[in-house]
Amino acid sequence: EGWNSGNSRNGSYFRQVKTQFGPIKVQVPRDRKGEFHQHTLPAYGQRTDTLESTVIQLYSHGVTTREISDLIEKMYGSYYSAGTVSNISKQFASQVENYHQRQLNDKFFCVYLDATYIPLRRDTYQREAVYVAVGIKPNGHKEIIDYRIAPVENIGIWGEMISNFKERGL
Repeated sequence: EGWNSGNSRNGSYFRQVKTQFGPIKVQVPRDRKGEFHQHTLPAYGQRTDTLESTVIQLYSHGVTTREISDLIEKMYGSYYSAGTVSNISKQFASQVENYHQRQLNDKFFCVYLDATYIPLRRDTYQREAVYVAVGIKPNGHKEIIDYRIAPVENIGIWGEMISNFKERGL
């Protein structure tokens, strides 16, 4: 359709995209009028959602950004700097915030409250308390109601968590 319309013979350019199958070179046609829209890749995107979701899953399981960078390079042949991994993981922060603020409408037969210490790297590498509330539904299914991380375990944080549960409908 573009033949002799002023929008033909525009050439093309190549873009490299990082995928779970390794780097792929994609040829994208040029368009003077801006009518061509590519649906396979987002504009200016250099990696697929599959790799980003892999990074988010690894990060959510406590794998460090440097370890994720090394794993992605070994598994998929794409180099991600620790900064790139960190930027991708920031997308996950909004999902975590939504999880901590969601309404709690379920009924629980029993609620267990416990804390455990795990090593975390912030300014230094030290063990911090992870407070976990697990609810058991009448049908026997377990669900993590919420969690919180603090330097040490104390009654004040448990009180805040329980008050927060009540405000959210539990």
